[in-house]
Amino acid sequence: MAKEKIVLAYSGGLDTSVILTWLKETYDAEIITFTADIGQKEELDGLEEKAIKTGASKVYIDDLRAEFAKDFIYPMFQAGALYEGQYLLGTSIARPLIAKRMVEIARAEGATAIAHGATGKGNDQVRFELTAAALAPDIKVIAPWRDEAFRNAFPGRAEMIAYAEKHGINVQASAAKPYSMDRNLLHISFESGMLEDPWFDSSADDVQDMYVLSVSPEKAPDQAEYVELDFEGGNCVAINGEKMNPLAVMEKLNELGGKHGIGRVDMVENRFVGMKSRGVYETPGGTILFTAHRKMESLTMDRDVMHLRDSLISKYASLVYNGFWFAPERLAIQALVDESQKNVTGTVRLKLYKGNIMAAGLKSPVSLYNPHIATMEADPTQAYDQGDATGFIRLNALRLKVSSGVNGASGLNG
Repeated sequence: MAKEKIVLAYSGGLDTSVILTWLKETYDAEIITFTADIGQKEELDGLEEKAIKTGASKVYIDDLRAEFAKDFIYPMFQAGALYEGQYLLGTSIARPLIAKRMVEIARAEGATAIAHGATGKGNDQVRFELTAAALAPDIKVIAPWRDEAFRNAFPGRAEMIAYAEKHGINVQASAAKPYSMDRNLLHISFESGMLEDPWFDSSADDVQDMYVLSVSPEKAPDQAEYVELDFEGGNCVAINGEKMNPLAVMEKLNELGGKHGIGRVDMVENRFVGMKSRGVYETPGGTILFTAHRKMESLTMDRDVMHLRDSLISKYASLVYNGFWFAPERLAIQALVDESQKNVTGTVRLKLYKGNIMAAGLKSPVSLYNPHIATMEADPTQAYDQGDATGFIRLNALRLKVSSGVNGASGLNG
């Protein structure tokens, strides 16, 4: 009989290298590794050779950067998604894409299960498995860190390192970087280690070698730089007049944002599993794109449509954060978002300076801003009669007057 096949989400680090070998031993299975290239750069070097040496029967390393930018980052930014007012969801939005491709590989290879190295304390386990449930409910998911036997075998990193040495697994485990990192096209995140102390200052001079995508604002250029972003239907299609696809846009904005110290966030967030965690994020290009998109909307988006979409931002962001990208409610909200973006077209000019993004100009062929109506001078179009405001205010005040007559004036002492 042919061996069972398991598709493993593989990074080449200590955890997934040990898990690869442990899965082979425990399940007597053929292990197919999958690594998504979503912008990790040099982290992918030598990964195929390493996976084969560690025992993988087949290795997939798929370039998903263009799909990531076009079908995941862009739609999420159109929705204005921001988790707990700070986090641009860089790790969260990558997981459904990775899980989707794992399922596709499992189908193509005839695998009966997929496996991941996410811990039982984190969000990623939920994101991977909810995606699998939505796309392939018949495929089994193996989560070693939730397996008691696995946890008993590996209560700490020392045991994992010893296991790796015993099995000839080449891993580099060191205390030189006492934190974990996760990088992709949208951001890089840092957590654990010294960052578990919320009093620890992640902006201190002696911590600056931790950062990868950006310089500190203090070390950014002393000269401001202008950048123009062209939007069509809510999507950035050009930078400084040069047409670009979504992947090229993200790469260019990362370069500009990193140069000017833009997009660093240090926050304590609420994980889906119930605990608070502290994370430090670098999202240079995403922060510029998010800001520019919002500016473009301010000029071109109907007020009540904007307010309706904005009322769904918290819900949408939570769906992404919690792993419900392929859930029907996210798709329903996305349909509304797509409709809201049809006229978000024009050009935004921004000034980048030492961690700051400043608005420096807006224009659009479908602008809803009419200077003749908004002017404090005489309105040449006579589209707005200031006298009309008297009745407008009187009607809006009516319920307040009635309430005051019944319940007394609110907020007054005496």
